[in-house]
Amino acid sequence: MTDAFEAQGEFVPAQSDDFAAARGESPSTTTETFEVFEALDAVEPAEEAKKPNGFVQLGLASELIAAVEDLGFTQPTAVQAQAIPRAMGAGGTDGAARFVDLMVSSQTGSGKTAAFLLPVLHTLLQRQAEAAAAAKAEFQRQAAEAAARGEALPKKSKRKDPTNPRHFKAATPGALVLCPTRELAQQVAHDAIDLVKHCRGLRIANVVGGMPYQLQIARLQNADLVVATPGRLLDLQRSMQIKLDQVKFLVVDEADRMLDLGFADDLAEINQLTIERQQTMMFSATFAPRIQQLAQRVMREPQRVTIDNPQEKHANIKQVLFWADNTQHKRKLLDHWLRDTSINQAIVFASTQVECDGLAADLQQDGFSAVALHGALSQGLRNRRLMALRQGQVQILVATDVAARGIDVPTITHVFNFGLPMKAEDYTHRIGRTGRAGRDGLAVTFAEFRDRRKIFDIEAYSRQPFKAEAIPGLEPQQRFPQGRPQGDFGGRGRENREHHSRDRKFGGPRGGYANASGFNDRGPARGHAPSRFQGQGPGPGSGKARGRAPDRGR
Repeated sequence: MTDAFEAQGEFVPAQSDDFAAARGESPSTTTETFEVFEALDAVEPAEEAKKPNGFVQLGLASELIAAVEDLGFTQPTAVQAQAIPRAMGAGGTDGAARFVDLMVSSQTGSGKTAAFLLPVLHTLLQRQAEAAAAAKAEFQRQAAEAAARGEALPKKSKRKDPTNPRHFKAATPGALVLCPTRELAQQVAHDAIDLVKHCRGLRIANVVGGMPYQLQIARLQNADLVVATPGRLLDLQRSMQIKLDQVKFLVVDEADRMLDLGFADDLAEINQLTIERQQTMMFSATFAPRIQQLAQRVMREPQRVTIDNPQEKHANIKQVLFWADNTQHKRKLLDHWLRDTSINQAIVFASTQVECDGLAADLQQDGFSAVALHGALSQGLRNRRLMALRQGQVQILVATDVAARGIDVPTITHVFNFGLPMKAEDYTHRIGRTGRAGRDGLAVTFAEFRDRRKIFDIEAYSRQPFKAEAIPGLEPQQRFPQGRPQGDFGGRGRENREHHSRDRKFGGPRGGYANASGFNDRGPARGHAPSRFQGQGPGPGSGKARGRAPDRGR
């Protein structure tokens, strides 16, 4: 039974002719206008459908283009359009491809992962096809020789089962992607697997700490592309489970974070183990000056690609600041915001692991669907919690900076900085967890007045002033101190000069990789000036600095 009825009298809806008469127009003119708009509406979708696929114009393999279309993308982003053609290499005078080293900097969420995966996978596919053609030609030659001698034709070698221990041999990948954290490595490997689903015989392996060795050794067999964190990769290399001398393409993702987490020695060793590589690429949302100087010593005349540097505003991410009196005040502000019905999913960043666990427990007691994520958790638990976030089973993720890079969950609409980052550039990576792929996002920062130096550092680094707001009834009661605190803002003072003078020690030839040791830099030595985010006393959200261990990807 329907609820339809016939309107009568003054409730009869006005017709288009009635509107035309009321405006002094003839009914025929109005009808023609409607027909013109309908024709335009019909033409626009047809024009959009005829727009060529931008990835085809980049010259990528058809298998990769099909995978990208399955993911819903037909046009490359700005960083992809500029980086992919350079990374694929140009033909030389002898017909062989000439690869160039690249340093690429772009905002978070701009498609950097596909910008290095697509050209690497394309080159691996080409080499795979060339190897198959060479093997076929060799077999045909042997068959022709056998036929000429009157012998039986040779049999094709059967593919050996890589899981059989008798057939074990150390993996020899052709490409290697290094990531600073386990979460980022798993995200990159997941994206690579999505891109090779139409490629036959191209295998992807993920090597991170915290996972069973035997499982990773089995997955390494016949792997063409390995995505790894440095610590576990070197463990497997030292036990002869993987050989890196056949690596031709090395990608260092989030290179600045690598050095921040103390992977300098590991990177220097990997640099020597992959000495015969043909190409090195570094991708990151931020490249500090010292990272650029060090990279020049382990790369051969790298080309720079900069798209939307960190100093350019995230147009699709609204950034607001709320001043608070103390930790309890910040907790009330966070509780107010988390009850906003417009939140789909959110990440709350804490400064320390202890603060992360405590805040997640408090939110759970208040009825929120929240879990904690930091480096002290087992890898299995971290994987399960990230999967729950991606599947929508968890609404709020309370995390340390271990989640500030690499987590790509489109439904994250809000990012809350409950604890401020230790370094100003980490703020850029934090807020980049929302507003992914052109979507809108909101980044909210809570800070006490004692944290104003950190706020000024972030403003100096990003060259964007914060817009301070207040919630009625939750305004701060303390008065804002007049003037800025004395010190180095934005890393342009004594600390930066020390980094510059220290980096000059890494001299040596720039023409190749053999004598390169530029990765071997662990930062300031003991007795040097402290970082601009340290030495401010135990503020809320900072925890005890001496008891905090970095969330490393080992």
